[in-house]
Amino acid sequence: MRITKIVLFCAITVFMVLGSLGPFKSHDDLETISPGPGVTQVKKLSDYFPELRGTPGDTDIYVLEGKESGGCVLIVGGTHPNEPAGYCTARIIVENFYVEKGKVIVIPRANISAFSHTQPLEATPGKIHFSWNNKEMIITIGSRLTNPIHQWPDPRLYKTTGGQILSGSERRNLNRAYPGNPRGTMTEKIAYAIMQVIRIEKPQISIDLHEAAPEYTTVNAIVAHDRALDIAVEAAMMLEMDGIDISVERSPREFHGLSHREWGDNSETLAFLLEVANPSQGRLRGKTNERLVITGFDEYYLKAAKAGRLNVPYDEKGLPLNLRIKRHLKTILMIIDTFNTYNHENSIVLTDPSGASF
Repeated sequence: MRITKIVLFCAITVFMVLGSLGPFKSHDDLETISPGPGVTQVKKLSDYFPELRGTPGDTDIYVLEGKESGGCVLIVGGTHPNEPAGYCTARIIVENFYVEKGKVIVIPRANISAFSHTQPLEATPGKIHFSWNNKEMIITIGSRLTNPIHQWPDPRLYKTTGGQILSGSERRNLNRAYPGNPRGTMTEKIAYAIMQVIRIEKPQISIDLHEAAPEYTTVNAIVAHDRALDIAVEAAMMLEMDGIDISVERSPREFHGLSHREWGDNSETLAFLLEVANPSQGRLRGKTNERLVITGFDEYYLKAAKAGRLNVPYDEKGLPLNLRIKRHLKTILMIIDTFNTYNHENSIVLTDPSGASF
């Protein structure tokens, strides 16, 4: 009888595992990104690191180049695909913006593997329907981590380049894997390839787009590498004059593996990471569904705000995805404008003809 139970348990387990592979193999059903007229070239991440070619880590890179020469900026979305404002912002730039001077390189799905599954136990929707500038968009909500189908097994503990000891699953976190390793895991190879983009293209500015829970300590913030702090502070002051409250955080020198630290330490680029507040990521939220992702309204967060437990303003209006994207766009443009003030020859002019980002 005991052997029968064991065999039955194993059979049920295999059935459950096989039945769960569908969501983990949904890599090919990502929505189409339609390059706008401002895009002058579409490349692949593997163009900068050929070992990624044909793997689940290869992703599209969009180049918008002006007629007038100038500087270069790299914009990275989709580092964490469960933070949709970053991916949406990068995609909106690709589909709607123009470059009048200089070059803008956009990677909307930096960790494309992580778009192919959702975060376990978080109950997030796999797809949402979103409207920007009267245009309907389907948005994939992915995971914070590389799909385990593409990188397994996790170690019990993960040691970053700087020696921090993290949970083993963090080895699949792109924003703990920089500067990457050309002979490492899938995640480390993606990180290395993005570093190669920076080394080869030499962008003066590199910006990584993220979201965080409203109760998180670093939220509605610009995190800047030491060499980028002056620009971050001036940009934040100008944003506050426009009614956008934003803080500036120095990239911790002892915390390695993150974009804002390793991009700046391993190249000449001025590295920034932007955080906006997203209630669908927080620990205080109620039901997680498309409505929460889109509207950013949750009754439990409203109670937390009234109790003074949040680090961002929050009321009945919530924190809509539309607003979170606009924060990212305005911060990107302000960082670029601030850089241009002191770098006329290498200035970059990025514009949104529709005006939807303003």
